[in-house]
Amino acid sequence: MPKYFGTDGFRGKANVDLSVTHAYKIGRFIGHYFSCLRPAKVVIGKDTRRSSYMYESALCAGLTASGADAYLLHVTTTASVSYVTVTDNFDCGIMISASHNPYYDNGLKLINSVGEKMEESFLTQVEQYIDGEIPELPFAVDGNIGRTVDYAAGRNRYIGYLIGLSSHSYKGIKVGLDCANGSAWMIAKNVFDALGADTYVIGNEPNGTNINLGCGSTHLDELSKFVTENKLDVGFAFDGDADRCLAIDENGNHVTGDHIMYLCALHMKERGILDTNTVVTTVMSNIGLYKALDAVGINYEKTAVGDKYVWENMRENGHLIGGEQSGHIIYSKYATMGDGLITALEVMHAMIDKKSPLSKLAAPVRVYPQMLKNVVVDDKDETLNDPCVISATEKAAKELGDRGRVLLRKSGTEPVLRVMAEAETAEECEKTVMGIIEEMRRSGHLIKVK
Repeated sequence: MPKYFGTDGFRGKANVDLSVTHAYKIGRFIGHYFSCLRPAKVVIGKDTRRSSYMYESALCAGLTASGADAYLLHVTTTASVSYVTVTDNFDCGIMISASHNPYYDNGLKLINSVGEKMEESFLTQVEQYIDGEIPELPFAVDGNIGRTVDYAAGRNRYIGYLIGLSSHSYKGIKVGLDCANGSAWMIAKNVFDALGADTYVIGNEPNGTNINLGCGSTHLDELSKFVTENKLDVGFAFDGDADRCLAIDENGNHVTGDHIMYLCALHMKERGILDTNTVVTTVMSNIGLYKALDAVGINYEKTAVGDKYVWENMRENGHLIGGEQSGHIIYSKYATMGDGLITALEVMHAMIDKKSPLSKLAAPVRVYPQMLKNVVVDDKDETLNDPCVISATEKAAKELGDRGRVLLRKSGTEPVLRVMAEAETAEECEKTVMGIIEEMRRSGHLIKVK
């Protein structure tokens, strides 16, 4: 497992965990690695965080110093970087974003030449260079020094691609968009306007420090209020880099990624295009999703948390839809990673085809109450393998039976264990979770509950 790169890139507090020097060295290594046979071409996108401009400059300095050309999409979505990397034959793509995190965090997501998250073997080499385990790389000189190129045209082609995906006009449909003061703040409205929707937008005034602040997919109440007050037909909320999308129905109710996967998979099945009849989820999807899929005869598979694991399963097995409860959903016919804008378009497609409001399409998924606690322990692996903790977990799962479930897992982004339970009542959830945490305490592993 890479040291700095987690399940979704190298992420941390700007100039604390992720420094400008890290970005420069990453640029140096990528530029050298891909310029061995010819000058490399690397495309870069960023979100609206204040620090994104700093990292963009550092990456460009590192890339060009190693002989690569850096093409700048400027403020754009992660999915657009993937799209442009593939369609315009770039060696590599880099997205500067910490996704749904607060503005003071940032991250670097590396994308390979086929538009997927970069392979761990490559990330390990990058980390070795950062840590000085690989000898210093030569600088490009004379005419071999790279250059920086304005490439806003690539972002515009991506917008055109999205518009072309819809076979319907949205004329007469009132759509609300919460762009999280992030990457989608201009792109989303352009797409929905072009398709004829009456578009209402919030979270579209980025200032460098307000990304995800009380808005976007992590704060749905503002969009819920916006939809009901303006009597809109539907609302879509994106996160900072717009690879996630959650929705609000016409009544102001929250529509999760689980609801969206269900209604879109059913729509695909009814049209005869859900080839493997399977949805790929992570272990964090709600039990209500699985019960709803069972009722309509759609199969499902479960992966570890992280869209990269969802995509690996989809790619290997030919599945067409998969994703996370958080709204990180992949449609393999159109993209190799989560794209919040494609998700919104797919929901619109289902609503229009079935002439149904979103509330009706999402209704079959009953969301079971869920409790999740993050706990700091002395050693994550030892705690998970402790016989007493295992016994307590198995006992809790047996008591819940098919009325719920229990999950313990290591966080991929934080130094904690996550203890989660789903049950028919919130009281059962709390009893289950706290019982397992108490066993961690008795076994001497627990440090604190966050």
